[in-house]
Amino acid sequence: VQLQASGGGLVQAGASLRLSCAASGLTFSSYDMDWFRQAPGKERELVAVVSVAGSTSYVDSVKGRFTISRDNVRNTVYLQMNSLKPEDTAVYYCRADAGRRYYWGQGTLVTVSS
Repeated sequence: VQLQASGGGLVQAGASLRLSCAASGLTFSSYDMDWFRQAPGKERELVAVVSVAGSTSYVDSVKGRFTISRDNVRNTVYLQMNSLKPEDTAVYYCRADAGRRYYWGQGTLVTVSS
């Protein structure tokens, strides 16, 4: 199983980025897909989830700014991040979640300057 995250970078506050996570080696449509992030010196936190059925949920700090979506044909999950803030700076990780079984991607760094 491989999860390849991409799309991170250095942007100014207020900008947008779209993260992608391409999955292979698993039945993608059978997994809830999650985005986590870990800021320097902080614990990893769950940012957004898209379920097998397509329902979504977000941590309060990103509601209204981030959108998670999935493409079961391309086996890819996306995180559209708008109105980025310096506090969004973190390494972002995708995770495939089948309840008792998880697979992690390698992370992509997002840096938001003020």
